Order: sequence, then C-alpha cells, then structure tokens
Amino acid sequence: MFSRLFSGSSASKSDTVRIEDPVTIRGWLEAGQAVLIDVRERDEHAAERIEGALNLPLSCFDPAQVPKPGAGQHLVVHCRSGVRCGTASGQLVAAGWEGEIVRMQGGILGWKAAGGPTRQGT
Repeated sequence: MFSRLFSGSSASKSDTVRIEDPVTIRGWLEAGQAVLIDVRERDEHAAERIEGALNLPLSCFDPAQVPKPGAGQHLVVHCRSGVRCGTASGQLVAAGWEGEIVRMQGGILGWKAAGGPTRQGT
C-alpha cells in the first residue's frame, strides 16, 4: 500500500474499484461491453442468474480464473446484495489485477429491482 502511495508513479492499474448501478451495467451487457462475474455460490447461481454471468463462487474464488475483458469492455462483479462482490474485488486487487473492476450496486437484488431479467432454474 505504501509503495502505491509513495512510488511517485501514477495510480496502479489494479487499484480502481468502483460501484455502478444495474441500469448502466444492463446497457453494457446488451451492447457486449461487459464481462459479468457472479460470486454467489453455485446453488444460488443455479436457482436464479443473470444471463451470461460466469459463476466463480466466493468460497473458492481464484482471481486467475477471471477472464480479462476485451478492449472497450468492463469487468463487472456481482453477488446477491453487493457485499461479497466487494470481497472478490479486494482479492482481485491483491492478486495484481490490471484494469478497472466494477461492483454492481445492490447485486442481483438491485438488478431485479431495476427491472433486469433473470433466468430461473438450471
């Protein structure tokens, strides 16, 4: 942390984590501008999910398994309510993730409250 603060260089590529609203993220997904990672557990994901989300449960989360977004794409991490995605984002940063990480505000609950569609069942 101190090296980031006092290294004299610009901000690290791996230290940008921000929260974005589900409506904006839905627009990104519809435009093919997002890679969506669901860090809820497998049973939660199987019961209900956002179409196209890659399930990487927090209980066995490995930052090396997170695919790098293409040019012009955002890496978006979500969970049920927006808490676990913060933990996963922290693990990505600690592992040296290069690039911005976007946490979905309110998780899948926020997504549904904003009218986002989900897929039920397996």
